Parts: sequence; C-alpha cells; structure tokens
Amino acid sequence: MKKITSTVLMLLPAVAIFAQTGGAFTYKGTITGAKGQEKAFLIYNNGTDSKTDSVALTNSAFEFKGTITQPVKATLLVAHNGETFGALRRSRKRDGISAYLEAGTITVTGTDSVYKASVVGGAVNKDNATMIAATKPFDDQNNKLEAEENAVPKEKQTPELEAQYEAKYKVIEADKKKALGAFIKAHPKSWVSLDALQNYGGYYPEASDLEPFYNTFSPELKASKQGKAYAEMIPKLKLVAIGAKAPVFAQNDKDGKAISIESFRGKYLLIDFWASWCGPCRHENPNVVKAYNQFKDKNFTILGVSLDQPTGREKWLAAIEKDGLVWTQVTDLKFWGNEAAALYGIRAIPQNYLLDPNGIIIAKNLSGKDLTDKLSSILDGKATKAPAGTGK
Repeated sequence: MKKITSTVLMLLPAVAIFAQTGGAFTYKGTITGAKGQEKAFLIYNNGTDSKTDSVALTNSAFEFKGTITQPVKATLLVAHNGETFGALRRSRKRDGISAYLEAGTITVTGTDSVYKASVVGGAVNKDNATMIAATKPFDDQNNKLEAEENAVPKEKQTPELEAQYEAKYKVIEADKKKALGAFIKAHPKSWVSLDALQNYGGYYPEASDLEPFYNTFSPELKASKQGKAYAEMIPKLKLVAIGAKAPVFAQNDKDGKAISIESFRGKYLLIDFWASWCGPCRHENPNVVKAYNQFKDKNFTILGVSLDQPTGREKWLAAIEKDGLVWTQVTDLKFWGNEAAALYGIRAIPQNYLLDPNGIIIAKNLSGKDLTDKLSSILDGKATKAPAGTGK
C-alpha cells in the first residue's frame, strides 16, 4: 500500500470507520449455576492500548459497557473461585472465550463455564461463528493428536517418534490453512478476516501467502490499524523471501566485537534467531548442534542472534555454554526490539534463514531432520525432497 501524504485523505478512513462500525457496545452474559464468588474480566485493545475491565457476577450475570472505533476481538475470562487476574492469566486451566466487540449488544450464555458458551451478536460475531465452525474440526484433530503424544511413556519418546508426530501436525495445519483461506476469500469485507489472515500466515508468514488476500480486502479493512500493519509487513517479508539477498546487519558478539553477516560470505550460513528464555528454542538447540557438528567442515557455519532482554546478558551466556552453542553468537539485548529481528520481520522464535555463499536466502525455518536433510542435499550432494515451504 502506498503511503497517503494528504492529511485530509488520511483522516477520512478513520471517520468512516467510526460511522460505519464503531460506537457503543454492551457485552453481557449469564453463567447458570454460578456460586456467587465469580468475577469476569474483559481484555481487548481499544485502538490505542490494551484494556482490562472487570466486574463481579450478580445473580449469575455480568455486563460490560464501552465504546470502540472498530470491531475488535476480545477475551472474556471468568474467575470461578475469586482468583486475581494475574493468577488467572498464569493458569493453564482458565475458563475463557473469545468474541468480537462490535456496536450493539453481544450476549454470552453458558452453564458452568464460558469456555463452551454460545455467543450472539451482530454481523461480525456471525462471521466469527462461521470461521470457528470451519476450523474447529482441525483444532479438535490437533488436540487429540497432542493428547496422544503426551500419553507416550517417556522411555518410548525418541527423535524418530517426535518427527512422526511433527509430520502429522503439519498435515492438520495445512488442512486448517486451506479452511482459513476459503473463509477469507469468501469474506473480504469482514473484520474477522483480518485476524483469520494472521492465523493463515502462522508464526512464519510469507508475503506470497498474505498479499493475495490482503489485496482483496475492502478499503475499510485496509484503513484499520491492523490493515495498515499488514501493508507495512508485506514489503518487509518480501525482503527475506527465498531467492532474495539477505538484508545485511551487524551486532556485537559476547566480547563486544561487531559481527556482520557479510563476514561469512563464501560459506553457507544459517542465521538462527533464538533466546535463552525461549523454551522451544532450547528444545531445538540439540538439533542445531547436531547439524553444526555434521557439516561444519563442509563450508557451513551458523550465526546465532539472540532476542534476550536488556538484563539477560548472563542468562544468554549461560544458555550458550549449557547448550553447547560453539558458533558465533550476537545480540543487542533489546528483546523483541532486536534490530536484526525487526529487519527480518521476526514475529516468533526459533526462526532461521539458510544463506548460500553469495548471501542469497535458499531456505528458511528448518528444524529437526528437515535441517540436516536440507544441508545434506546441498553439502553432501544427496538428492532429497525439500521440506514444504522451505525452498529447494
């Protein structure tokens, strides 16, 4: 999207949004069988910052009122035993439901909880119900597979079995992605499609996935805060697409020496974004170590880029030592504000990019066996089928 330079034209979409979809909302509900000590929390973004409202249930009922400038997805949490909001957020078994705040009345009706409650609202919540119905079968499949995997005795858990489950998850994810794509295509004017597109893109969005759908969105959706975020994100994603020359950056290593990715020209380089606080990163590190040891003498190396926090230098160094990450490590200790991560559009970690000796991105987001297979196909000259979506 081109940047609008006229102040008048820039203001018009915002006025139109409020006139067409913004206004006052009432979000109310009942939980039959309430014991009298329940409290409801409503969490949403009001357009400028995150907002959390709370109210005690009276006669099994609750009600929130407010004003929004556009439909926005909100989370409703219920504390059944008087828990604080902080305790509720930390709990893995919290009772909650998502719905859209839109002008008018939204009604939630549940029995003992809101998790399986029904939501009745306007056009936006009707679209949301359609989207949920389309994707629920895949969420159910994923939950069933996760329960099955978690039930495997520890002594029978092997890397091979983990790879088998990962392959099954990918099939379910691909099927869900198709369902999300069909919904977005059928609802280019729906506010729900803005969130559906984020889910469609997943943790590692590609410009080639997002842009075709974004281009079909109505001017109203494109003018929204989230729509403008897509407009900014898509060009950045193109810069790190497979086939593009990797954006150049430099950060300090643990000795304070500035290291540029240009210093690795002539070698195959894996740029690995991670952090000491990232559980999935630490879980994946043994696979990265294995790949490094297997191919380090075949014109291949790794550059680790950490998204550790400003106060996390010692934890970063400790994780490097504990996990055996002997290759070059850099960071600016700016957490999610890491400048290299921002340059590459990083929205989730672990994430990686494989560069050829000329600095061209030839694959990305390789993990486990996919990583070693890809490196083997390049460095050992073995013909192996490239993992889907990772380049060939």
